[in-house]
Amino acid sequence: MKLLTLGIFVLILSLTLVVTYWAARRTNTTSEFYAAGGNLSAKENGFALAGDWMSAAAFLGFTGLTALYGMDGSLYAVSALAAFLLILMVVAEPIRNTGRFTLGDVIAYRMQRPQARLAAVVGTAIVNVAYMIPQLAGAGALMKLLLGVPYSTAVIFVGIGMVVYVRFGGMIATTWVQIIKAVLLLATATVLVTWLLAKVGFNPLKLFSTAEDKYGLQMLAPGNYLKHPLDAFSLSLSLIVGTAGLPHIMTRFFTVPDAKTARKSVIWLMFLAGSFFLATTLIGFAAAIFVGQDAIRAVDKGGNLALPLLAQALGGGAGSIGGEIFLAVVCAVAFATILAVVAGLTLATSGTVAHDLYVNVIRHGKVSEADQVRVAKLSTLAIGVIATALGLLAEGVNVAVLVILAISIAASANFPVIVLSLFWRRFNTAGVIGGITVGLVSAAGLAFIGPAFMGKTAIFPIVNPTVLSLPLGFLGAIAGTFLGGRDLANEERFEEVLYRAQTGVEVH
Repeated sequence: MKLLTLGIFVLILSLTLVVTYWAARRTNTTSEFYAAGGNLSAKENGFALAGDWMSAAAFLGFTGLTALYGMDGSLYAVSALAAFLLILMVVAEPIRNTGRFTLGDVIAYRMQRPQARLAAVVGTAIVNVAYMIPQLAGAGALMKLLLGVPYSTAVIFVGIGMVVYVRFGGMIATTWVQIIKAVLLLATATVLVTWLLAKVGFNPLKLFSTAEDKYGLQMLAPGNYLKHPLDAFSLSLSLIVGTAGLPHIMTRFFTVPDAKTARKSVIWLMFLAGSFFLATTLIGFAAAIFVGQDAIRAVDKGGNLALPLLAQALGGGAGSIGGEIFLAVVCAVAFATILAVVAGLTLATSGTVAHDLYVNVIRHGKVSEADQVRVAKLSTLAIGVIATALGLLAEGVNVAVLVILAISIAASANFPVIVLSLFWRRFNTAGVIGGITVGLVSAAGLAFIGPAFMGKTAIFPIVNPTVLSLPLGFLGAIAGTFLGGRDLANEERFEEVLYRAQTGVEVH
C-alpha cells in the first residue's frame, strides 16, 4: 500500500513540477511573478480561487469536525458560502480597481505613507503564516498515517515543495497547480459522495437519521462543539468577513484584466467551492457512521483523518485492495492540495515583503524589476523556513481550528482597514495602524485564552473570538484615525479613490 500511495503521489507531484517548469519559462517580469501578468480568464481564476479556498484544512479539518461533532462542525463549511457573496458584492471590484499586487497597494493608493504599507505587511504576513500552519499540520498527519513517515519529515518536505513552486514559477505556476488540484479535489469528492450515497439508497437524509440513531440528537443540534450560545454566530461572522480579508484571496483579483472578470471569477468560485463544502458535510456524517468516532479519534484526536479512513472503509476496509487504493488516491490528492494552497500563501506573503516592505518602504520605489523579483524569491525562502518551523509545533491540533484563528485575525485586522480605506473620507494612516494592531492582538489573544487552545480551563468562553475582536478592530481603526489628527491631503484623495474603486478609471 505504501508503494501504491507513493506512486500516486509521485505522479501528481511530477505533473505539478512540469507545470512549474513551464511557468518558470514564462515568468520574467514582476507582474508575471506576482499576478500572472493580469491575463487570467474568469474561469481560470475562479478555479484557482476555489483551489485557494478548498484547502487541506477544509478537506480534512471540516470533515473531521463534522464527523466528531455533527452540525456544529458543518457550520464551518456552510458559513463559507455567505462569504463569497460578500466578496462578490463588496470586495472584488474595488480591490481589483485600486490595487496592483498586494493589500498594501490597496491601502497605499490612498494613504501614500510608508507607515500604512508597513502595517499592511504585518497584517498580511501574520495571517498568511497562521494559515500555512494548519496546511503543514495536515500534511504531517497524512504522511504519518500512510507511509509511516515522521510528522516532522512530512512537514519539511511540504515546506521545500512550496518554496520550489513559488520561487521558480511565481503566480503562473501557483495558479495552474491550484487549478489542477481543484479539479482533482472536486473529482475525488464527487466519487466519494456518489459512493456513500449509493450505500444509503441515494437518500442523504438517511445519513443524518442514522447518525442521530447512533450518537444521539446532539449530532443534529447546536452546542455539541460550540458550547457557548455566541459561538455559532461568531464562527459564521468570522468566516463571512474574514474570507474577504484573506490576503492570498485578495491577491487573486490582480490576476485578471478588469473588474468584470474579477466578478465573474467569484461566481465560478461560489459554484465550485459551494458544491465542495456541501459535500464535506455529507462526508463528515458518513465518516461518523461507517468509521465511527472512536476509531477516528484513535488515529488522530483532532479528527483530521476522518476522510481518509472513510475512503478506506468504503473501498472494503483496511487490508483490502479497494480500500488501500481509494485511501491512497484520497491522501495523494489531499497532499497535492496542501502543496497548492501553501504555494499561494507563500506567494502572497513574499509579495508583500518584497513589493511593500523592500521596494516601497525601504527603497522608496527605486528598484529594477529584476531586483524586485530577486528579493521576492529570497523572501519566499525565508517565509518557507519560518512557516515550516511553526508547522512542526502544530502536531495533534485540528487543522480547522487553526484555520479559524487565521481567518479571525483576517476579519479583525484586515477587513476593517480595507472597508474604511475605501469608504470613509476621514480615515488615515494612524487609523490603519490602530485597526491592524488592535484587531490582530485582540483576535490572537482571545483565541489563545479560549477553549480551542486552553480547553476546559479557558478564560475566554468562546472558541472563535471574532464577535468581540472584529468590533475592537473597527474601534482601533476609528480611534487611531481621530488620535492621529486630520490628514487633509489624504482626505482630498478620497473622491479619487472612491471613483477609481467603482469604475477602474484613474482620475488625472
